Amino acid sequence: MNFWDFVSFFFWTFVFIAYLMILFSIIGDLFRDHKLNGWWKAVWVIFLVFLPFLTALVYLIARGRGMAERQRAAAEAAQADANSYIRSVAATPSSPADDIAKAKALLDSGTITQPEFDALKAKALSGSPAAAAPTA
Repeated sequence: MNFWDFVSFFFWTFVFIAYLMILFSIIGDLFRDHKLNGWWKAVWVIFLVFLPFLTALVYLIARGRGMAERQRAAAEAAQADANSYIRSVAATPSSPADDIAKAKALLDSGTITQPEFDALKAKALSGSPAAAAPTA
């Protein structure tokens, strides 16, 4: 195997992987498009099987703009979902009154003792971050 055979091998490997990425992008876009009838989706897939290069080229030319818009919409939806999830699980800063109320609830349920409640109350009133309640 000489140098040019080696270069040729990597070139055609790159072309094949790029082609597979285009095919998967087209198939993913077909099933992401809710406006396209199921029969038209089947026709596109059949043509992708029997005339893959020509069909991929025609698809990218004919439906490329819509493909980009659907991809952008999917990315924005994923970003919005991630942001709402982060907001839902992010800890909100609590006030000293909230910390004391939580400590009082723990005291009333018997989880902590009166000296532990007094320590948590003093810590909340001093302005330092509230410590986690000790576990029994």
